[in-house]
Amino acid sequence: MPTALRTAPRAEAPGTPAAPRRATAAASALAGLLAVAAVCAGDAAARIFPFGPRHRSVNDLANQFVPFHAHLWDLLRGRADGGLLLDWRAGWGTSFLPDYGTYLSSPLAPLVALAPRADIEYAVYALTVLKTALAAAATAYLLRRLSTAPAWWWPALLGAGYALCGWSVTEGAYNPMWLDGLIAFPLLCLVAERAREGRRPLPSVLTVAVCWTANFYTAHMATLGAALFLLARLATTGGPRPRVLARAAVTAALGAGLAAPVLAPVLLSTRQAHPGVVRDFDAAGATDVLARLLPGTYGFATPAAFVATPVLLLAASLAFRRDVPGRERWVWTGLVLGVALSLQWGPTHLVWHLFATPNGSPYRQTFVLAGLLVITAHAGLAHGPPGRRALAGGGAVVLALTAAAVPSPLATRPALLLALAGLAATAGALALPHRRRHALLAALLVTGALLGQAAATTAYADRGRLAHLDDHPPYGPEQERLAAALAAADGWPAYRTDSGLPRVAGNDPLLLGGQGAAYYSSHTPAVLTELLTALGGGWTSRGRNLQSLDNPVADALFGVGARRRDGGVVRTGAALPLVSVRPPGPAPVFGPSPFRNQELLLGARVYAAPTAGACPVGTEVFLWAPERTGEARLGAAPPVRLLGGGPRRRAAMTSLGVQPAPGVRPGVPPGRGPAALGCLDPGRLRAAVAALRPRAAVTVEPTAAGLTARFPEPVTGTAVVAAPAIPGWTCQGRRPEPYGGLLAVPLTGATTLTCAFRPPGLLPGLAVAGVSVVALAGLAAVRRRRDRRTGSTPPAAQSAAGAAAAQPAGPAPPSASASPSSP
Repeated sequence: MPTALRTAPRAEAPGTPAAPRRATAAASALAGLLAVAAVCAGDAAARIFPFGPRHRSVNDLANQFVPFHAHLWDLLRGRADGGLLLDWRAGWGTSFLPDYGTYLSSPLAPLVALAPRADIEYAVYALTVLKTALAAAATAYLLRRLSTAPAWWWPALLGAGYALCGWSVTEGAYNPMWLDGLIAFPLLCLVAERAREGRRPLPSVLTVAVCWTANFYTAHMATLGAALFLLARLATTGGPRPRVLARAAVTAALGAGLAAPVLAPVLLSTRQAHPGVVRDFDAAGATDVLARLLPGTYGFATPAAFVATPVLLLAASLAFRRDVPGRERWVWTGLVLGVALSLQWGPTHLVWHLFATPNGSPYRQTFVLAGLLVITAHAGLAHGPPGRRALAGGGAVVLALTAAAVPSPLATRPALLLALAGLAATAGALALPHRRRHALLAALLVTGALLGQAAATTAYADRGRLAHLDDHPPYGPEQERLAAALAAADGWPAYRTDSGLPRVAGNDPLLLGGQGAAYYSSHTPAVLTELLTALGGGWTSRGRNLQSLDNPVADALFGVGARRRDGGVVRTGAALPLVSVRPPGPAPVFGPSPFRNQELLLGARVYAAPTAGACPVGTEVFLWAPERTGEARLGAAPPVRLLGGGPRRRAAMTSLGVQPAPGVRPGVPPGRGPAALGCLDPGRLRAAVAALRPRAAVTVEPTAAGLTARFPEPVTGTAVVAAPAIPGWTCQGRRPEPYGGLLAVPLTGATTLTCAFRPPGLLPGLAVAGVSVVALAGLAAVRRRRDRRTGSTPPAAQSAAGAAAAQPAGPAPPSASASPSSP
């Protein structure tokens, strides 16, 4: 079997693993460098940030990830309003721990604080590239751990191929929290391997805990993939062993238990969130699925299954290799095919996605398929490179898959040419004769195919996202100016400063500063969406992406004393303190009119009724037409654009200006749904606020986990806190009673109000983590007693035994160390 890629065996002295360790470290480092090079080269070719004029600010990257990392920067630097449990900036006051556990709990996330805040987009980009590199390095380490037979640079190339899979460069690139799952899969496979060998239980448990804390959603998928990996390893090394499976299950349970203080609040918050899109899974067409195996393709509703041709060719060749034991050939090949089919079947689709079809790409588990393809490719290399017959068979499979993808519109001519060029380069490298002078050429051919295809796919995806997804202004000098203006006007907690409209992103309070209604998260509370909707607020993303409500009554109710408007920050009218008092009586019950709902919360009539479609002169005209899209205008005033239309969007109540003369009726865009006018009397509003001020709190001290308010004299009535009544609050030692969606507490002769906030699930999560710690300590004690009774195995023997167990069944593979002829 002549080939330039086979390494000559060389014996290693027992107990001296320094050379394999150096080779493993070199493979991991090279894998990371190759991943960084391909991503940066692709971004540079697309002329996208930070290598060109095109920006990256699309969809959730702009709406969520950059703003949340900016808020984390503020938290770490002590500049945020709130803390880990409670955020006072967004959504008029929301629970922050679930958002932290969903978007920011990666152990790498705090690195953004090393950069200036003005460079937050650079910091998030650097974090994205770093995560990709770590995924490559971890995979290279895993492959070397499974077998040291191939030349050390083969695991490096395969590890980079996994980290540069289509899922990573097209979907993970703008959802950087998902990249923690890309890292988790090889790490959890290492945990599975240690469980198989019965080694290092404590590091394994901690690894599971870190992976599940970093991003539970993709960690769930990675855990399923690692479980399949373990079953395949057991099947190829002697069959299932109940003790191993039990050991792996206990390790996973203890690790997840340690992560419970974050996981439990996240899961409970998801149940309390406003429901997102509910849809049934619709499998993609077969030709489109196959087309996504090609480099240089992009699609939102198809699995980004691309792995570089070297990976695909080696994995396809395994089934044709007679020098590999049949059990290994068919187990790994069958596992890859089974996982690929599971992506297309409804029941298994739900298992992969925690039993809910996601809003957006329905193939978020595709990185697991890429990882298994890489492991399958390496399983064949553990027995040496494929011979020419196996290479021909694998090449035929790759060509057949490519030909079957041709009818898909995703299979463009450049994609097909790039795939065929990569196949030719890889097949040529593997078919070179076994000569020292050919080894470097073979390595360069394979590396070039991998890097070229990955960089091209990255560049194509960069441009495809900008063409197909919503984009937003990047964070730059203009946003810095707005942030500085908001900071200069900030008076928290005496009053709120709202980041206003037009929006920069979905979480402007987190990105720009201030304390407003805008908020966008997977955890947007249902009570907050219902409250904002009842008051005339607008939203997108089916009620999860809430917008600022620019309305004087709402500003008075929520203590907004300044807001951004028309590119600057202006002072609003009279605003109530954060805590005010209403007379004793029942809580308001909202109806269909947002104007009346505002009056119910305020406790006074402030809107005059229009006559014959026109408001009284001198009143401010507000239009509420939540389902309409188009321009509305009052007389000669500038037009106002509405963007409504359910179920995804709802237009906010908006001011058309002051009524200029009798009988002037506003022009309203046509369409379905209500279109009502409210005529706000500024004098009535000032009088209503003035009537509530004498009994309102004179000082309010919001903290990272609650607030304390002090009244000028003993009060009897209902203390109303201008914050949504989300679960987790206790006031005066008891659960508050909602007051039209706000926090409210009946008081009798009280001079202070003390409220504390604890995210639901935090205490149970801490309890579960405590049980896990105790169980882990107990298992460690049992292990130490057993070792003392039986006598400890010397470290060298343990290492040798572990290495022997890690080798695949069948003929002994070549040594880990490269011969002098190896590059």
